[in-house]
Amino acid sequence: MPTKAEELREAVKLAVEATLGVTDIVQQMHHTIGGGPAILGRPLEAVVKLLSAPTYASVRFVTQLVGAGLDVVLSQLEPVLGPGGDSPEQDFVVGALNGVVGDVLAARSSALALATAFRRQSQPVPPVTSPVNGKLLVLVHGSAATDGCWLREGHHHGEALERELGFTWVALRYNSGRHVSTVGREFARALEQLVAEWPVPVESLTIVAHSMGGLVTRAACLVAEAEQLRWRDRLRAIVFLGTPHEGAPLEQGGNLIEALLGVSRYSAPLSKLGQLRSEGITDLRFGLTRDEEWAGVDRFKLDHDPRAAIALPRGVRCFALAATTSKEPGAASGSDGLVPVESALGRHRRQELTLDFEPSRQAIIPGVSHVELMNAPAVYAKVKEWLSDAGG
Repeated sequence: MPTKAEELREAVKLAVEATLGVTDIVQQMHHTIGGGPAILGRPLEAVVKLLSAPTYASVRFVTQLVGAGLDVVLSQLEPVLGPGGDSPEQDFVVGALNGVVGDVLAARSSALALATAFRRQSQPVPPVTSPVNGKLLVLVHGSAATDGCWLREGHHHGEALERELGFTWVALRYNSGRHVSTVGREFARALEQLVAEWPVPVESLTIVAHSMGGLVTRAACLVAEAEQLRWRDRLRAIVFLGTPHEGAPLEQGGNLIEALLGVSRYSAPLSKLGQLRSEGITDLRFGLTRDEEWAGVDRFKLDHDPRAAIALPRGVRCFALAATTSKEPGAASGSDGLVPVESALGRHRRQELTLDFEPSRQAIIPGVSHVELMNAPAVYAKVKEWLSDAGG
């Protein structure tokens, strides 16, 4: 757990980098606009660059100087500030940062980069201090979140299922800004170790995954099958809550806007702002779960869906729950505000990419938003019903 001083130092670094990045964009736009018409060869560009260079150099110098000064001060205050905390507010901020720039944080070994690990009630697992049994339930959060997101408005899916159906729950915590396939590989191997170290033999394994967590879970299953991990034989059921199996329109839209900004040389510098999106977020464009779907490809390039058909895990009861913000009962389309019903149910316009969820293992809950999938009574009732019938 990073100390408060380390967290503040990392926040300062992010602020400095953001300021420098925006300065680059403004300078480039200044040169483009002030240089004159392109048809005339942009006769004033050299003059604009010469006259503006001292100003932008000063901005960069002051920004770096302030950042360096704050870094020194915070390093000296570290003994006074003490260890980092685990408050809900801090948890929310760290999760959001990892969702947006988690790949950058991980690449530079930042104290704010979340490691893949299991937790229970904000404590590392193992050990599990409460009574345990062989019915292991793993909760997997979505993008820009942490394991703390499962406790919402007094309800916790894991605690409720443990109380009513006899599971022992743990939650995965991971950096959602990294590629889904990368996190899935770490999840698969960490789960293998968890099952091996569990205090009693694991009889059954059940996973409840929200949003991106469903893609991470599917990626982990692919790794487990390829590496013949033992936990895969114990996997009995997966419940997907609002998982963008076929992609998320917001990321698709962000990619489109970025491409449109690049059409004009005057707006082209602004397209760099769109490239602040993390690896994990761009994976949501088409619901990518394998390395080969993104390796060697410009992830910001507007392109077609690169996926090949991937079946649901064999021998596992897979359930898909979609939600729609419309309160009209029986709605078969719409969205929970982030993920369309069709995507959450694994339906694609190309039949080979459609996921084969059995009709009895699909559900659409009206009047529920994407976040409310983690606490809405109707959602929990359906999850409980499914897992009761699945026998854990």
